[in-house]
Amino acid sequence: MVGGRSMESRKVGSLPGIRDWTLLLSCNLMFATQAVAVKVVQEQMGPVFASFLPVTLATLLLIPVVRRERLRTNPFGNSDSLPVRDIFSFVAMGTCGLIPSYVFIAWGVRLSLASNVALIGLVAPVMTAVMAYFVLGERMTMVRWISFVLAVAGVVECSGIDWKGLSLTRGKFLLGSLLIFSGVLGSAFYNVYSKKLLPRYSPLRILLYTYYAGLAIMLPIALYTEPQGFRGLPALRLTVWAGLIVLALFPYSLAMVIFLSVLKRLDVTQVVLSTYLIPFFCLLLAAAVLHERLTKFMVLGGVLVLGSTLLITVYDERRRPQATPDAILGEK
Repeated sequence: MVGGRSMESRKVGSLPGIRDWTLLLSCNLMFATQAVAVKVVQEQMGPVFASFLPVTLATLLLIPVVRRERLRTNPFGNSDSLPVRDIFSFVAMGTCGLIPSYVFIAWGVRLSLASNVALIGLVAPVMTAVMAYFVLGERMTMVRWISFVLAVAGVVECSGIDWKGLSLTRGKFLLGSLLIFSGVLGSAFYNVYSKKLLPRYSPLRILLYTYYAGLAIMLPIALYTEPQGFRGLPALRLTVWAGLIVLALFPYSLAMVIFLSVLKRLDVTQVVLSTYLIPFFCLLLAAAVLHERLTKFMVLGGVLVLGSTLLITVYDERRRPQATPDAILGEK
């Protein structure tokens, strides 16, 4: 009987893992649209304004959704003011997390080579895992090491890095590399500290509050560095507005909410490895929209990354020890 119940619980327990894996596939597919949309948007504006404007639109979209969520969870309108420590956390995540990961990366891509960007991008999940180890105490299991190795190998196959053409430190490429690496660190910081706040706040509220903080810093930067962006709003083409809407609705809103929702249930290390899917999805979008050719090595790389994310989100999660009823009662 005990063995039967254990087997049944494993089968049931595997369903959330598949669900989370599917959700991560969907949010990373939406993240992949950012590469195409940013190129379209930056045809008529600089990197700072191209980050500021879609974040502003995403914030306007999130405000009524969060308001509705708060009314549903707090129908009597009782005060739920933020503690000072959490206000500082949201400000830090907005300034040190969002701004580098949005503005610095967009800026750095303009100053660097595609191979440089692809290589530095490989570091992002690794830096996040390291930060999660020191801040959250997450551990790297053998399954996670294997998953990371498979994912990195898959991304290298997909990205087509020109190893001979790499130039991380020469001339303007050095500034571009530093900006992109700062964005990588900012993204790692945001993911790790989101995990700390998720037990107390919903993904929607975390995203909105950090956008408030980020916009408060981005607005004066945009006014100072790219004032022509504001003056040029009436002249934006329909394709640029379409790119802005795609950015605001998908990678900056829906994808982030899904990502944070899964992060609430899984370790940061498990969730962030799925971002290695973005280069593969970018290739799929380019093949579908721009009719670019997919090679067998690109497909093989995508299969490796898909397998690594399945391994770390489903198999690794099933192997984690679950809290027993006696342990839960003991904690109470």
